[in-house]
Amino acid sequence: MTHSKNLAALALALAGLMAQPALAQPSAAKTTPAAPAGLYQALGEKPGITRLVDDFVNRLVTDPRIGSHFKSIKPAALKESLTDQFCQLSGGPCKYEGADMKSAHADMDINKGHFNALVEVLQSAMDAQGIPFTQQNRLLALLAPMHRDVITVR
Repeated sequence: MTHSKNLAALALALAGLMAQPALAQPSAAKTTPAAPAGLYQALGEKPGITRLVDDFVNRLVTDPRIGSHFKSIKPAALKESLTDQFCQLSGGPCKYEGADMKSAHADMDINKGHFNALVEVLQSAMDAQGIPFTQQNRLLALLAPMHRDVITVR
């Protein structure tokens, strides 16, 4: 599948990831689908998720389109929070204890363009980590319901 087809599929699957400080949420847990069987293992368990998030955040903070949204964020704290969130969402043993998405993004002025840029950065990180497209979509499907709370500029 081509990169542009991947982006289109990601955009559809990810009609709502996040943009910063952390993704997960106690409130979104009610609407987030259960983790597909084996997703945590397919992502490489905690070490694989840690590598993915490390790559993702490193790309995010330097991306010219959205890096400015992260200038006041400590990358290490963001990485820890996202690792726990991705781990929990994928069916791993981690416990995300960060802010809910609505609170975390309330004052960030995030529009659809910012959101789409973030999706592209996440896709690049997943590609670089060798995560198969099917597994990417499985993770993105878990993140997608969060878009309603992340995009704050309609």
